[in-house]
Amino acid sequence: MRLSQIHHVAVIVSDYAVSRDFYVNKLGFSVVRENYRPERDDWKLDLKVNEGTELEIFGVKNPPKRVNRPEACGLRHLAFQVDSVEDTVAELKEMGIPCEPIRGDTFTGKKMTFFFDPDGLPLELHE
Repeated sequence: MRLSQIHHVAVIVSDYAVSRDFYVNKLGFSVVRENYRPERDDWKLDLKVNEGTELEIFGVKNPPKRVNRPEACGLRHLAFQVDSVEDTVAELKEMGIPCEPIRGDTFTGKKMTFFFDPDGLPLELHE
């Protein structure tokens, strides 16, 4: 078996319009496909992260809340590689998106920090 790369990561959101604005207009991901699925009464938004990876956003009505504390099994966070954590944090702050303090990754020594999407999903910036 040869699993060469991650094709996509899927996220369920509670407010489609707010999350679409966050991921498209604030984080800058471009729309690949956007479809309303009447049989499920939801929206499916495919966003281009890079040449090989997409982020799928599913806007569903009344999803259960995400468990943050204590952390539960499953997806812990999404991490995005950036050239400069400091520059990216400054851009996010200009848009009113707070970030945790920048710190060093214990194992790699690279700079990193976290911020959160509108539903509280932790998003990491990592050099």
